Amino acid sequence: MLFEYLMMRARIFMGSTEAASAIEYAIVVAMVAVVVVVFVTPVGAKVLAIFNSVLVALGGTAQTAPVQTP
Repeated sequence: MLFEYLMMRARIFMGSTEAASAIEYAIVVAMVAVVVVVFVTPVGAKVLAIFNSVLVALGGTAQTAPVQTP
């Protein structure tokens, strides 16, 4: 029963013209995510340096960037 329902929904989804739009939007979202990761990662180091300079000027200790473990 559940399998038949899922197959029916899959056929309706594949036959719909809205499915192509949904796939296109998913591709656009994936590309935007890649661009954000590529361009925001280097900015993070600069922001950390700015905050560290302010922190040291106020008498605190500089923070290090977190180390990612695989």
